[in-house]
Amino acid sequence: VQLQASGGGSVQAGDSLRLSCAASGRTFNGDYMAWFRQAPGKEREFVAAISGRGDNTFYADSVKGRFTISRDNYEKRLYLQMNSLSPEDTAVYRCAARSGVSVYFDYTYWGQGTLVTVSS
Repeated sequence: VQLQASGGGSVQAGDSLRLSCAASGRTFNGDYMAWFRQAPGKEREFVAAISGRGDNTFYADSVKGRFTISRDNYEKRLYLQMNSLSPEDTAVYRCAARSGVSVYFDYTYWGQGTLVTVSS
């Protein structure tokens, strides 16, 4: 099982980016998937989660209204549309799949990260 995140880069404050996470090795159609991020010197932080059918979503307060999580189960992809980016959003973003006791921190599968750098 592999989760591969992509789409990161260096942007200016106010710009947008769309992250993508490709799943391989199994399907996650019935599982929650999520995005997390970790800024330099800080702990990993929950960003957003989405249910298997995409009908339930959860967001961290810090990104609510700016970020949108979505998924394409046919393509086995998870997305994170990030708008109005600020330097505080600078971090390595990782995707995760198959939640356990909580969609906010407990996942079985984790992908490699993609770096997002936002300059002012």
